[in-house]
Amino acid sequence: MKAPGEPIRMEVVSLAHDGRGVARIDGKTVFVDGGLPGETVLAARGRKHRRYDEATLLEVLEPSPDRVEPGCGHFGVCGGCALQHLDATKQIEAKQAHVAEQFIRVGQVEPARWLEPLRGPSWGYRRRARLGAKYVIKKERVLVGFRERSKPYVADVRACPVLADPVGPIVGELAVLVESLSIRERLPQIEVSVGERATALVARVLDDPTDEDRRRLRDFAASRGVEFYLQPGGLDTVVPLDAPATPLSYRLPEFDVEITFQPIDFIQVNAAINAQAVSLALEQLQLAAGHKVLDLFCGLGNFTLPIARRAARVIGVEGEAGLVARARANAAANGIGNAEFHVADLTADPGELPWAQGGFDRVLLDPPRAGAAGVLPLIGRMRPGRIVYVSCHPASLARDAGVLVNGHGYRLAAAGVMDMFPHTSHVESIAVFEDGSC
Repeated sequence: MKAPGEPIRMEVVSLAHDGRGVARIDGKTVFVDGGLPGETVLAARGRKHRRYDEATLLEVLEPSPDRVEPGCGHFGVCGGCALQHLDATKQIEAKQAHVAEQFIRVGQVEPARWLEPLRGPSWGYRRRARLGAKYVIKKERVLVGFRERSKPYVADVRACPVLADPVGPIVGELAVLVESLSIRERLPQIEVSVGERATALVARVLDDPTDEDRRRLRDFAASRGVEFYLQPGGLDTVVPLDAPATPLSYRLPEFDVEITFQPIDFIQVNAAINAQAVSLALEQLQLAAGHKVLDLFCGLGNFTLPIARRAARVIGVEGEAGLVARARANAAANGIGNAEFHVADLTADPGELPWAQGGFDRVLLDPPRAGAAGVLPLIGRMRPGRIVYVSCHPASLARDAGVLVNGHGYRLAAAGVMDMFPHTSHVESIAVFEDGSC
């Protein structure tokens, strides 16, 4: 038996869902951060658990042909990315394999066919992010960035090539700015939100900035093409440093829709993939001019408003009242009169609410990570002819697919993956269900 920490030669046989390599030593699973399938590596066993161990990669003895040079010098320390060392095409193949495995293991279902993966830019794609900010006494300076991999510390980075312009190249400059403020130890977070005409940086401030702090923030914003917001408390306390701020928005040109949003609103992080996802979802809904459509977990109307351009009527339902108010405003601003929006708790069966009384030809689901289990009984009663489910978590999608197929008689007609988060282990996918009784 090797002593703890002593180098061990390992064969990496697969990739775990979080991007770590998987090896097996003496019948026990060992996760090797940085290892790729097919590689022979030298690793040191670290933390031990009952069912698995963890190991630190020391050297790649026989590299995989799919191994590439990471595009960021901070990769391996910064926890923002997990797969930069794997060829981009192989990344999306690994994500599809993970979704397929979840369908079988969790849902006991398989899609009749796989859709072509949606691909987009691999760098400079991330328009939403939450960056930590920390004054480190030992280093006598402020760090701004994502957390270190598997650690609570803020990574020491100068630039981030996955963050959209203008923010990606100026992460280090942001750190210098925060360090110059009187509240440098009371500013723990900066939230990034990039629109097509403006970029917002929301600074979480635990103390009020001084007049000199405000001047420094204002000068930085003017010279870097960004706008600062301050958040002294909860999400409802976010205000622009200088009002009025430039509205944040993005366009979906195929549907002649522009969606305006607030800096802390949820939007899909990858603009190019989001546009493709909306197009694919509407294509798979197979809309007709007379259709009535239900969009559950509708948010700002990202899918609802394009659907309204193709169907007779669409109802969007969302649990957060602020998002619903902005969805209504977006419909009005786009001259869309055949979309209506409601606030409802979608973690449970909506039951007798007026909008939930059926008559829908199509349903679109775009739930959070927890999935859509609460509304599946409603869908079973409604029996729409076609359901499109956009997912950010393969396990909850697979669970819900099993209910729709094995519990409600639907057929999993197609599924696919979308490269919404290149270089990360995050998987975005889409599934299409047909009424099996038809």
